Amino acid sequence: MAAAGPGEPGEPSEPGPAGSQGMAGPGQPAEPGEPGPAGSLRRCLARLGALRARPDGGGRRTELHLLFDQLISESCGPEPAAAPGPQDVCAVLVQGCQLVPLDQEHLVSKVCQLIHHLLNRYQVMVDEQSLNFLLSYCISALRQCSSWTHVEILQALAALVYNNGPKCQKFLPDLLGKAGLLLQLSDPAQPDVELRRAAVRSMANLCLSVPGQPYLDESYRSVCFQTFLSVLQSSKTTDVDDITFCMLLQSALKGVQSLLNGGKMKLMQIDQIGALLAVLKKCMFHGLPGLSIEVPTALYPAPLPQYDKRSPVKQEQAEPATSKQPGSRRKKCKGKQKKGEFGEEGREDSGDAGEESVLGADMVKLQLGDVQSSPCPEPRPRVSDVAAGKDPPSCQPCKGLSSSESEYSDTEGGIQSKVRSYQANVRQGALACFLSTIKSIEKRVLYGYWSAFVPDAPGIGSPQSVSLMTIALKDPSPKTRACALQVLSAFLEGSKQFLSVAEDANDHKRAFTPFSVTIASSIRELHRCLLLALVAESSSQTLTQIIKCLANLVSNAPYSRLKPGLLTRVWNQIKPYISHKDVNVRVSSLTLLGAIVSVQAPLPEVQLLLQQPSSSGLSSSGSATPGREQWRRAVPWAGESPQGSPAGRAPPEPCWLLCLCVSLVVLPREDSCSDSDASFPSLGSVYEPCPLRLEALQVLALLVKGYFPMAQSYFLGLGEVACRCMEEMDPSIQLHGAKLLEELGTGVLQQHKPDSPTAPEQRVPVSVVVTFWTMMLNGPLPGTLQNSPHATLQTSACDALSSILPEAFSLLQGDQQILCVTLLLGLNHSENPLVKAAAARALGVYILFPCLRQDVMFVADTANAILNSLHDKSPNVRAKAAWSLGNLTDTLIINMETMGQSFQEELSDLLLLKLLRSATEASKDRDKVKSNAVRALGNVLHFLQPCHVANPRFREAIEESLQALIATVGSEATMKVRWNACYALGNVFKNPALPLGEAPWAAQAFSALSSVVKSCKNFKVRIKSAMALSIPSRRECYGSTEQFCHIWSALVVALQRSEDTEDFLEFKYSSSLRSQLCQALLHLLQLARSSDLPLLGSSLREHGQAIRPYVLQYLSSPGQEGEAGPPTDLGDRERALQGAIEHLSAMERQLQGKARLRVSLFLEDVLTHHTSATELAEA
Repeated sequence: MAAAGPGEPGEPSEPGPAGSQGMAGPGQPAEPGEPGPAGSLRRCLARLGALRARPDGGGRRTELHLLFDQLISESCGPEPAAAPGPQDVCAVLVQGCQLVPLDQEHLVSKVCQLIHHLLNRYQVMVDEQSLNFLLSYCISALRQCSSWTHVEILQALAALVYNNGPKCQKFLPDLLGKAGLLLQLSDPAQPDVELRRAAVRSMANLCLSVPGQPYLDESYRSVCFQTFLSVLQSSKTTDVDDITFCMLLQSALKGVQSLLNGGKMKLMQIDQIGALLAVLKKCMFHGLPGLSIEVPTALYPAPLPQYDKRSPVKQEQAEPATSKQPGSRRKKCKGKQKKGEFGEEGREDSGDAGEESVLGADMVKLQLGDVQSSPCPEPRPRVSDVAAGKDPPSCQPCKGLSSSESEYSDTEGGIQSKVRSYQANVRQGALACFLSTIKSIEKRVLYGYWSAFVPDAPGIGSPQSVSLMTIALKDPSPKTRACALQVLSAFLEGSKQFLSVAEDANDHKRAFTPFSVTIASSIRELHRCLLLALVAESSSQTLTQIIKCLANLVSNAPYSRLKPGLLTRVWNQIKPYISHKDVNVRVSSLTLLGAIVSVQAPLPEVQLLLQQPSSSGLSSSGSATPGREQWRRAVPWAGESPQGSPAGRAPPEPCWLLCLCVSLVVLPREDSCSDSDASFPSLGSVYEPCPLRLEALQVLALLVKGYFPMAQSYFLGLGEVACRCMEEMDPSIQLHGAKLLEELGTGVLQQHKPDSPTAPEQRVPVSVVVTFWTMMLNGPLPGTLQNSPHATLQTSACDALSSILPEAFSLLQGDQQILCVTLLLGLNHSENPLVKAAAARALGVYILFPCLRQDVMFVADTANAILNSLHDKSPNVRAKAAWSLGNLTDTLIINMETMGQSFQEELSDLLLLKLLRSATEASKDRDKVKSNAVRALGNVLHFLQPCHVANPRFREAIEESLQALIATVGSEATMKVRWNACYALGNVFKNPALPLGEAPWAAQAFSALSSVVKSCKNFKVRIKSAMALSIPSRRECYGSTEQFCHIWSALVVALQRSEDTEDFLEFKYSSSLRSQLCQALLHLLQLARSSDLPLLGSSLREHGQAIRPYVLQYLSSPGQEGEAGPPTDLGDRERALQGAIEHLSAMERQLQGKARLRVSLFLEDVLTHHTSATELAEA
């Protein structure tokens, strides 16, 4: 049997597909006399052509042997300068197979080796015609040749089908059918493990997907998945060597990963998921020094970890070197990463276990700012830290490697080192497969297996369960540690809802441990283990993954429900890494700090951390943490009293994090460019590397957003930072400068809201805000809005301009106000939908400014601009324009109420008609547009005057708009749309100019609202419909007696159903709903006519006892501000009831009928009962 070719799974060999560089194309045939592989192949082609003419005999066979040996030898030699063209390779292989009959098995073996070597060496994609011939040849050879040739044939088959799966459809029945060759050869009963491994690898290559091409049928996918699963579930027998078994496992893991990635396979069945997770957990720990576990055949969703059977004997007998503690892991100085190391997987599994195993893009791709690692990480313990008695942030400095600490040690013997290398490859393959599995399982299902993979604090007397953190802390390969951390990161991503149940703020003294406490314990243990790994790690790439994993944990953990202290430990331990030599580590450290200041902000624990002075952070010697004087030179306002500071003066020491981020953004770098910065452009020689500055700007924006009271002391200075960023040439720096500006503006807006908890004297003074925006408008902001070729930057600048405080805008100089308005009106005609949408939204903000909304010309200009955007082809532009149209029509109502007739007369009738028609048309658009379009319709219909209602031009538009509103109320649209439609109808009912009592549309409107108030699933929509039904102030508006009583009956039924819901989340609105319904019923009783009394009495006779408790509760429970509007005083409710009694009593006295006993007496009885209960409670 021939030796395995280069690129076998796990075997250290030449780099990946580098040979494809400079490959001669199909149109560039190599000259017959040219040197190198291209010329050699051409010569071989000529010789093969000559051999075809010769009769089959001993001489021909001998020459074929020599020729094949020569080609195989050349393909295994040094990498050529220029590779042969694909057409030459295919021609040689096809001619070679044509010359080798299947009964000459030694030649069959050699030609298959040739296929394997040439396709892998030169990364050739075989054309379809050649592929069909070669596959047919291999399949026939498998059927006819002796078993000793099958390994070489399968290797050739694996190389042929690699990335050619869609072209192999007609061969699938022969390979994967019921009696398929690959199924037979990969059967667990197959005694030859090497043969089984080759068959599994061929199957795995067949499962690779090709973008844009059809994938394997479901039946074939299922067969392959079961085959791979059975391989992974098998145990190593004594007659199988470790390396072969590792290669078998690797091939199966690659196959599962290809199925999950390529076929978009969704794991749905619990037994299928449990079996796969069990084998992945087993393979994750395959060969891990000092650990031997037995995982059950299937894992099941469980709140507690399932028992992992360990072998204590093996643990005790493990070599001291391989079971060393993570804290004693020594640094390994590594050479630079090879080119193409993280490229696509080749036909064969790449071999270097510890450092250069190919894991695919998912496992190794870093985020923005990833750069090449430095050749040898710096020794992290600092003299200053040791002198101060601090724990060093790392393990010991770099020392010579001992034989026990290197994965590639030769002193223990090459075989042992090689076995460890292959075992590490299996662990990495399992983790890569696990990452794909996580993406193929719904998160709610995945978290059922939380306890199997995430550490929990060990119980008394029991060992801690093995988890992903076991690998991150104990695996000797930094690559494997990084993979485990990336899987844990994916596990944590999106876990906020699952982790939100965690709670340990109070000590639980119960006979059982609640699930919330179990999850809280797991979160604490994760913090402990990750911080332990942080201190112990020496590899920069793995260090980056640890910090990213911590950031993911911080972003999802419910710290407000946990005992404080966790974030403090993370905060203190991450500080030294800000000045790490590797840029990726520094960037990820800032990402973690950003996660801390953004999670559930503002947290009291984080507020205390931010108040720590700069001196408690890093020493000022590091380039990333300038000293106090540097800081003041960079930003003179730091540490001094800002003019007009609301707090009186800035803190004596500036906030450490704010100081750090500003210095990273604006200060030139002092140290020389490190190796890890080498990939950045020349700008990096002046400032810190771009990814670091971008991350610092993002952290600043998050700090301003979450902890504005702390940042406001440096309000003007942070504005200067934003200005400086927007003046730079790099558009990404400009963009983040604009985002910082927007957060500063939004922080001031939130602070000055009427319901803001910030006391007026603690807010940023309006005069300071005016200074701030004057600086911005005299700076780069207008130029960015006018000239920027970058749409995203223009959009952010537009959003920033819309965050100006209205009170400050009114105090700006007139030319600056005109500049703002002109810029926004101009951008509203932008061809870019992002910019146009942002401009439309900004105009919707400006139209609410008191100093602008009373300007009829501005209102008209804004209305025309918004109507233009409302007809845009982009749904996003239309949605923003509809929101602005709603704000514009709100302004019409405000002006009508504050300015009266003068504003109504100045506004053009033609513009009003355009608003009405455009809003009606928009109400038929998608829901995001519709929700604000119906709000605008209600406002415009409320605004119309009697002259408009009587105008024939308006009549048809009014009817259409009303029908659109009524249809929307009863439609199947989203609840937000229906809520707005009910609100809009309530606005319509407020307009006395509309003929509410007699118009046909009025009956339809009341009928739609009555239906919604009884049966809508959403209680907030019911509340709004009940509110709309109680708006008409005159009895005539409700129409006939039948219609009035129909509305009454609907409200009574709605009150009785006010606790009926399938969604428990609606229960919190049931009290507000009952209050609004009772208010509407009393409103109707106050307006009732004598002709209404018989039907009202009949209704009370039937339902009086059912609604009586609700009315009593309404009278005795204080109102809550919410969906039912502002709270009403209990006295007002009693007075409304008393008013209804008096109104009904007066009518009943005139009638002298029996109705009195059933209507006013009912209310008097309710009032008497309420009064007695109140007196009893007070006594």
